[in-house]
Amino acid sequence: MLQQAPKSSPQQPISVAIVGTGFGGQSAAIHLLKEGQNNFVMLERRPFMGGTWCQNSYPGAQVDVQSPLYSLASEPQAWSQMFAEQAELEAYTNRIIDKYRLREKTVLNFNVARVAWLNEMQCWRVEAEAGDVIYARYVISAQGPLSNPVIPNFPGRERFQGKSFHTNHWDHSYDYRGKRVAVIGSGASAAQVIPAIADKVAQLHVFQRTPHWVLPRPDRTFSPWVRKLLGNKVIYHALRKTIYWALEWRVFAFKYAHGLMKFFAQRPALKHLRSQVSDEQLRRKLTPDYTIGCKRIIVSNTLYPALSRSNVTLHDKDDGIAEITETGIVTAQGNQVELDLIVYSTGFDATDGAVGYEIIGRDDTTLREFWHEYPRAYLGTTLPKFPNLFLVTGPNTGIGHTSAIFVIESQMQYIMRALKFADKQGGVIEVSEQAEADYTAMIHREMRKTVWHSGGCNSWYKSKSGHVIAMYPGFSFVYRLMARRFKPQHHCLPPSSMQESS
Repeated sequence: MLQQAPKSSPQQPISVAIVGTGFGGQSAAIHLLKEGQNNFVMLERRPFMGGTWCQNSYPGAQVDVQSPLYSLASEPQAWSQMFAEQAELEAYTNRIIDKYRLREKTVLNFNVARVAWLNEMQCWRVEAEAGDVIYARYVISAQGPLSNPVIPNFPGRERFQGKSFHTNHWDHSYDYRGKRVAVIGSGASAAQVIPAIADKVAQLHVFQRTPHWVLPRPDRTFSPWVRKLLGNKVIYHALRKTIYWALEWRVFAFKYAHGLMKFFAQRPALKHLRSQVSDEQLRRKLTPDYTIGCKRIIVSNTLYPALSRSNVTLHDKDDGIAEITETGIVTAQGNQVELDLIVYSTGFDATDGAVGYEIIGRDDTTLREFWHEYPRAYLGTTLPKFPNLFLVTGPNTGIGHTSAIFVIESQMQYIMRALKFADKQGGVIEVSEQAEADYTAMIHREMRKTVWHSGGCNSWYKSKSGHVIAMYPGFSFVYRLMARRFKPQHHCLPPSSMQESS
């Protein structure tokens, strides 16, 4: 592990600075190494590497995409079950880090605060919150969209005298057993935490703003001989392709035929709800009023039984949080809920605040200014006026039906081609304003056909502008084809580079 930032200067910048060490950062580093590029550094704001699955260690944490697909294509794993739990994902992450000796390329506790393009020197100045500085020709921002947790400003929140934390920062030193606990939120993290702690706490109060559609989780434990087969690359990739194409057809329902969503997903979800929740009043609270798929679909066999327990109380939107007091929560109906622990499962700033630091591009253009209407980027990866900058899992690269890692690895194909092109053109690359504008217009034209746009809900997929920013509106293999087919005509030299070359 690097103890401090490596020496660099505007005259001698590092080739590539990678911000983040999760799967996006790891994939970028591995691709660079395979291209023979060793002059890079990875910057991690935490005191440990690994990203999402090393940070999110709350009880019940588990991936909701089949593990053989939710993994790097070049790194097979003999998974113990179809949907891996957090501990196994963390072990997988660390195995990759150690295999490629990425700790030797990483600076920990480097919390990036500001990234600024130096026009004259044709490089980026990367500043840490603590004052350290690195200069790099290229920056790959792989911080991830689900890395900046959000806690709504509930009235009186700061007055609570008990314990409280976000699921992203679970405090394992606190013993919640036998305690009075509230979980605020009902999304994917809450759906995993609630069943994991419901039978261990004295009382559990769940505050749900909007119910989610829930489908059964088709999980299975792999036997030793199956795990041995998964260790074979040929079999592993065959299974990956089978799972991939089995999931890819869902785009038809998300985008082209919403009736298919109701038939193949909403009907099974209602059946799942009826079979697991016998109480009619509770069932009404848990029944969404929007088309399935508009919000993230929860996959769980244990959520409904947990919510049906006698020590669990579900507070819906009609009995939400009026204020937080020193001892608990006062609900909208005037009930005082006494609590020892409040768990905020309130999500992340995954759209407008997806990049958690200031970026200043060419001609002092800030990312905030460029995104003043809504976040946007060519292939969700590059932006005009921000030379040599690449966003991993940027705007409209989220995927609702398959593995996010598939999209990340697609982005890497574009980024590696862009770096090669830039090196041939003097070391600077920038997408043209017209190419970005055309791509963004296409994205939001196609988005209007999707259930995320017209499904009747207000989800975290949308920015404050109302545009759906988190999701890609189409087949993931189409995105990969676009990323793979690098188009030089969509890129240009920044004005300062053209002046130098002339």
